[in-house]
Amino acid sequence: MNDQQNPYDPYHPQPQIIGYDAYGQPVYQQQPAQAPQQPAYDPYAGQQQSPYGYDPYAQPQAPQQPAYDTYAGQGQGYAQQPGYDPYEAYGGGQWQAAEPAAPVTAAPAGVPGQRPAPEPPAAAPAAPAAPRRAEAGDDREYRTEQFSFIEEPDEDSEDVIDWLKFTESRSERREEARRRGRNRVIALVVVLVLATVGGVGYLWSAGMLPGTGDSAQKDQAAAGGPQRRDTIVLHLHDTQGGGTSTALLVDNSTTKQGTTVLLPNALAVADTEGAATTLGKSVEEDGSSGTREALDTLLGAKIAGTWRLDTPYLENLVEYLGGIEVDTDTTVPDPQGKKGADPLVTRGEQQTLTGRAAVAYATFRAAGEAEAKQLQRFGQVVNGLLRKMPSDAANATTAVEYLQQIADPSLPEKDLGASLAKLAEHAKTGAYKTALLPVGQDGALAEGTGDSVVRDILGGKVTALDASGVPRVSIKDGTGEDAVEAAKVVLINGGYAFVGGSRTESRAKSEVVYGDDAQKATAAEVAETLGLSAGSVTKGKPAGTAAVTVVLGRDYEIPGAP
Repeated sequence: MNDQQNPYDPYHPQPQIIGYDAYGQPVYQQQPAQAPQQPAYDPYAGQQQSPYGYDPYAQPQAPQQPAYDTYAGQGQGYAQQPGYDPYEAYGGGQWQAAEPAAPVTAAPAGVPGQRPAPEPPAAAPAAPAAPRRAEAGDDREYRTEQFSFIEEPDEDSEDVIDWLKFTESRSERREEARRRGRNRVIALVVVLVLATVGGVGYLWSAGMLPGTGDSAQKDQAAAGGPQRRDTIVLHLHDTQGGGTSTALLVDNSTTKQGTTVLLPNALAVADTEGAATTLGKSVEEDGSSGTREALDTLLGAKIAGTWRLDTPYLENLVEYLGGIEVDTDTTVPDPQGKKGADPLVTRGEQQTLTGRAAVAYATFRAAGEAEAKQLQRFGQVVNGLLRKMPSDAANATTAVEYLQQIADPSLPEKDLGASLAKLAEHAKTGAYKTALLPVGQDGALAEGTGDSVVRDILGGKVTALDASGVPRVSIKDGTGEDAVEAAKVVLINGGYAFVGGSRTESRAKSEVVYGDDAQKATAAEVAETLGLSAGSVTKGKPAGTAAVTVVLGRDYEIPGAP
């Protein structure tokens, strides 16, 4: 580093020290003035000068006028150039050039403690500092701005910053717009997927897809496919007039169809001992359990339980539901009313029936009227009841519990409420019908129609007893005489179950008909028991529930006949 008080210039020869003053400062020999020469290359040319005015690489110049010397009178010093401002060297630009300092008057020679003032060197013309070329072998070119240590204000800096902010914010907005666009696309895809799945699920549940729904189920049913049915048996007991009315309530969950199958009391069934009896007698004598088993065996349908409904409970249930609407086919007088009183039920469409009116209409049978007419009215009341019954299991169960009747062990109140709720749903949507199971005079199922009801609605099959059980035999009398009773006695004595007899057209020869090959031997035994030839045994279709049907002809010899 250079001493500010003793500057050193490596490119300029130093003055020779000729002695020291009283303060120990060196005294230099005066150098003659030299002619100005071309300045050599200065790598720091253009660099702002030190605040103290010293440039170690600048050529010494003769002062135009001596400046203030700190050590004036104490040895030779260097005067600053006139007008030099140290702040202007750093680019202040606002400072004015300093006034030339007044020359310091040197102390007279010989004064103790003082040194004589040095004579100023010869003035040399000031030469502008110019960049100089590097020494030999150095071809680098330096520019002034490369050595600028003070940051110069830039008028365009704010514009540049604003432009950068604008471009950055625009890029961010574009990226944000792309991100929002991607999010919208993803959300749209998710919504479309959910809508598609929901739509397909709805169409599937509604049965509107190909291969599903009621049409497909009905096609499956028509093709003989398996169907799911829930069946319960309903017995209406008339506590005042006596007698019972029986119906099967069928819920076909495959075809979503409900049906009430009305069963005549004359239907021939087997009692608990296997003997033939009628449905009406079975209900009274064998009770709900025995009758349910007999119907299950006869029709080949699985019956889940029994709902016994006495007429007082029917009245209460109708009142609880607020009455029912029925298209009545007759006028029913009030059994408790006086003569000339208004009828309890009036014939007409959409008649509102109270509890008493519903019971009177369901059990009414005019004099000389067939049982089937009364069963049809009973079926109308059942249909109107189901239309008013709640279609949810909880409320339907509440309605059943309101009756406070003793439920059959085979069908608790909760199960009964659930079954009625399903049937009510079918009735409310119009998918409900009523069918009458036709029977002949002998109580056997009518051929054709009866089999269709059992097969299509109940999903069962009319079958006889097993070969190991008591064979059922029915008789058709074609002798032209009354031979049924005589043949019945012979069969019962022979150990067979008589399930009914009827008249038929007169014929010459008798036949013993069996349907199942397993019953062929039984048919031969029946023929032998009745005294018929072995050639009368033939395979065909027995009547009703009988395993074997005997068709008596004029060749039959009636026992005890003259």
